Amino acid sequence: MKTNSLRFQLLARSLLLMAGLLVIIGLFQYVFMRGFLYQNTASSIQSQILAIPPDAWERSAWDIKDEGPDKMTGNATGDAWGDGQFGNNHGRSRTPIFFLQDSIIAFYDTYGTLSVLSNASIDGQDPPTLDEKDYQAALRSKHEVTYKVIEQATSNEQLIVLQPIKIRDQLLGVVQVSLETKPLKDILTRQLLTFLLISLLALIGGMLAFISVLRKTLVPLSKMVETVEQIDAGNLAIRLPSDQGQEEIDRLADSFNGMLERLETSFEAEKEAKERMRQFVADASHELRTPLTSIHGFLEVLLRGAMNQPDKLNRSLTSMYTESERMKKLIQDLLQLAKLDRSPNVQLIEGELDEIIKGMAPQLRLLAGDRKVSLKLTSNLRCRFDEDKMKQVILNLFHNAVQHTDPEQGDIQVTLENASGGVELSVRDNGSGIPSEHLPKLFDRFYRSDSSRTRKYGGAGLGLAITKSLVELHGGAIRVESFAEGGTAFYVWFPQPCPE
Repeated sequence: MKTNSLRFQLLARSLLLMAGLLVIIGLFQYVFMRGFLYQNTASSIQSQILAIPPDAWERSAWDIKDEGPDKMTGNATGDAWGDGQFGNNHGRSRTPIFFLQDSIIAFYDTYGTLSVLSNASIDGQDPPTLDEKDYQAALRSKHEVTYKVIEQATSNEQLIVLQPIKIRDQLLGVVQVSLETKPLKDILTRQLLTFLLISLLALIGGMLAFISVLRKTLVPLSKMVETVEQIDAGNLAIRLPSDQGQEEIDRLADSFNGMLERLETSFEAEKEAKERMRQFVADASHELRTPLTSIHGFLEVLLRGAMNQPDKLNRSLTSMYTESERMKKLIQDLLQLAKLDRSPNVQLIEGELDEIIKGMAPQLRLLAGDRKVSLKLTSNLRCRFDEDKMKQVILNLFHNAVQHTDPEQGDIQVTLENASGGVELSVRDNGSGIPSEHLPKLFDRFYRSDSSRTRKYGGAGLGLAITKSLVELHGGAIRVESFAEGGTAFYVWFPQPCPE
């Protein structure tokens, strides 16, 4: 397992966290067990003290005082206290009592005198003497256990239990039992070592179990890595599985799949844009080459002597002028499309669209020639538009209708009305119509449904593309319909301004 892998890091960090928790639990357990063991030992000693009649403690204390100062030092007991029971000394009878081994028993009376009653410690050391306030506090205590843990310079740490003795609500003094805490600490150490051993075994068992669980848990992530590697190899059609039963992984897969969809769409759009640009350059070159070739041919004819013949000279110059006009219009259209694509500049001003069409009526009728022109305009239809660009939209659509209708039987209808919360302008003719397979591509650049007819009228397939760009600059939409009985209709929709 690699040290920089996610599996190793999760395993190591999990085990480190578990070890840390076990150490903290062990420390708390040690502190808790230490207090519990000291409290339990003190309670046991208190029970033994209270099991002795109070007057026995009083007699024992007075016997020690009567025997002299040496008896109060704890070095010469002269009886069996050190063995855990009272014996006979000078004919006096003592009540048997039992305490822990290696303990020192002393009695603190109300006069402030500390008398050693029994010294069962190994080294025969004197009992520790506490502060006066500790004894006074013990005298005032009720039934709770009073104990302290102290450490003297000449001895090890000791547990001292203080228990007040009363006869008929009269305080006689305080019994003091002190013993070293080393045996208790040994018990705590054994318990701590046992806990550490069990914790180590638990960590080893947890590690073995966690490896298999972790491997199974990371299976979806491993599959995702494999899939991403295949995608990185160039296969963008692959998708990540999004139903692996892990919410986070499934959400990541959904997001990644969405990103792949957008990337694939962008790549396809870029590929299509490059293809369209290649086709655009090829079409533009072809459109420019045709008039240039024609002009070049007429110039050759003129140079070969036709310039001296007035009829041929006139026809050649007229054809050259026509081709130059066609080339000029193509270049203008190309420049306008490039400008619209790069940085369109439009100034929309609210106005009545029917007034614009009425003002263009004479120009439209002149352009139509002998064709019938019908205007059906609803008044007071307001929208926001750029007047020059709006006129260009109308002229482009009307000119397209003129080109595809009969010069004498042609009928062109221009309609303006409310539609879908906006203003809809339609231009309909009674021409031959457009086949349905050509409709989706009709607004593409350099696309011509009938190349021969378009060539006849000098079109390059840019007029409708320019019209669509101008309509979209106004926030509108354009669509086309072709009818079975013949004819074509273009519909342009513009949004109406919001009322103030």
